[in-house]
Amino acid sequence: MTQPEALRSLLEAVANGKVTPDKALDSLKDLAYEPVGEFAKIDNHRHLRTGFPEVIWGPGKTPEQIVQIMEVMRQRNPVVMATRIEPSVYTLLQPKIRDLRYYELARICAITPPTIEPRFAGTISILSAGTADLPVAEEAAVTAELSGFRVQRLWDVGVAGIHRLLSNRHLIESASVLIVVAGMEGALPSVVAGLANCPVIAVPTSVGYGASFGGLAPLLTMLNSCAAGVGVVNIDNGFGAAVLAGQILRTAEKLRLASLES
Repeated sequence: MTQPEALRSLLEAVANGKVTPDKALDSLKDLAYEPVGEFAKIDNHRHLRTGFPEVIWGPGKTPEQIVQIMEVMRQRNPVVMATRIEPSVYTLLQPKIRDLRYYELARICAITPPTIEPRFAGTISILSAGTADLPVAEEAAVTAELSGFRVQRLWDVGVAGIHRLLSNRHLIESASVLIVVAGMEGALPSVVAGLANCPVIAVPTSVGYGASFGGLAPLLTMLNSCAAGVGVVNIDNGFGAAVLAGQILRTAEKLRLASLES
């Protein structure tokens, strides 16, 4: 009932006399939030407010808590995600949630429909500087796909071999939003932003030798980018980059529809 389409259908059914107000009230009673035991409160209203449902942060939760939260959330959402789930945790979750899917490289568990088709126009292109950056890049890619966006991947195109990037310039030009993931010195987003005509979301990773300070060096490089149009998320935050990219595309769609109505 937290999906806008389902809520609209319910309101239309009440207006048409097919559903009583009391029955509708019963359906909506847990709309704001819903407790799970004494350890969690599910924000059922988040999808209506922001366009994205609540997602479970895995670290710090026991497998039993994750199972209980996912089982409650699946009653109201077609897709339920949990991030930063290590393989050892997944092995404990899987027997209790039979239809649970695991994206090992992204460290994401999800309950999903059999297929998820893109629901929004545009393409989110995700670039990684190196193979070691792939866990963060895949977290962004899987998050975007499960949220209903079309994703294009381009891996291992860092500045140490810039010809690898330039030979794929057509993929940069075809993107609606770019997510660029890089560790070490973090120079790739600046290079990409100098070639792209769309927003660039830079994601620093904690990959690098000692002087990268666990991702602080690439974070500062990206914040100091000399190329215009670069926004930066937190270190290793592929999930946040995907949600931001999705919000950009959803805003573009709202503006397009508004222009058609005016």
